[in-house]
Amino acid sequence: MKKLLVLLVLSLIIQVVEAQDSMVIYKNQTFQLGEVLVRNNFNVATFIDYVKNDTTFYKAFRNLHILSFSSYNDVKLLNKSGQVQASLLSKTHQNYDGKCRTMSVLEEKITGDFYNRKGEYNYTSAELYAGLFFTRGTICGENNIVAGRNFSAKGKGGMEKHKEQLKQLFFNPGAKISGIPFIGNKVALFDNDVSKRYDFKIDVKEYLGKSCYVFTITPRIDLSLGEKSNIVIDEMTTWFDAANMDIIARNYSLSYNAGVYDFKVDMEVQLQKVGDLLVPVILRYKGEWDVIFKKKERAQFTATLFDFSRFR
Repeated sequence: MKKLLVLLVLSLIIQVVEAQDSMVIYKNQTFQLGEVLVRNNFNVATFIDYVKNDTTFYKAFRNLHILSFSSYNDVKLLNKSGQVQASLLSKTHQNYDGKCRTMSVLEEKITGDFYNRKGEYNYTSAELYAGLFFTRGTICGENNIVAGRNFSAKGKGGMEKHKEQLKQLFFNPGAKISGIPFIGNKVALFDNDVSKRYDFKIDVKEYLGKSCYVFTITPRIDLSLGEKSNIVIDEMTTWFDAANMDIIARNYSLSYNAGVYDFKVDMEVQLQKVGDLLVPVILRYKGEWDVIFKKKERAQFTATLFDFSRFR
């Protein structure tokens, strides 16, 4: 009986030690490592520094400015019962000739009040979608350079300001966002006063046939009500191709209630290489926005990009 008790105690000690070995502290932040990474002495410091400075996700969308491609666009605006009240279903093609880009609408089906009488977008969600994937008129002199390019809403107003803030949240997760009331540094995930509210996990898994480092950020389950009120990012998972550290997918779940506005958004993005350029090929979005003095919007959209070609 004593031998059995000793064995049980030793087993518990070993389990505790193994659990401790899977936790790594870097710059006062704790990271949980998967078993494979622990066995291979994974360098957390190098990985996290890369993640904090990574621009490949943003560059993938900038690459759309120097490519020709086709897109299926499925945008739905829903009422409070979840029924479609306005929608856009279209196929578009962007042509890039080495200097300028233009877009042709090949097919389009509209329902409800998607456009107003002036032919403008009747919903903020639709306008934001168009800002990401549609080209109006002829746009020239662009490039895909991201070095030295900083997001800033300073000096901008209305929709242009909202677009810039969305880009900050979307392309530069983990960084402080200026100009959005009550959020500010609540999304600065690697700042000590914010990171203490989150769990960070790094693992190795297969995704779309590729071996990937999977970096997951979720709020701690033991947060107080006061701490939970400061949470904006409910979950963020990023898949890095282990062969070259390209981001091949990222999922977000965001929500916040500031009284004068509230939102709940889920996004999924898949990327792939076209030649030597990384590009988004699928983006799925589901979100609700409620801003004081404006009508609440509920939207779903899927962008499917294909038939890429590069000017030669």
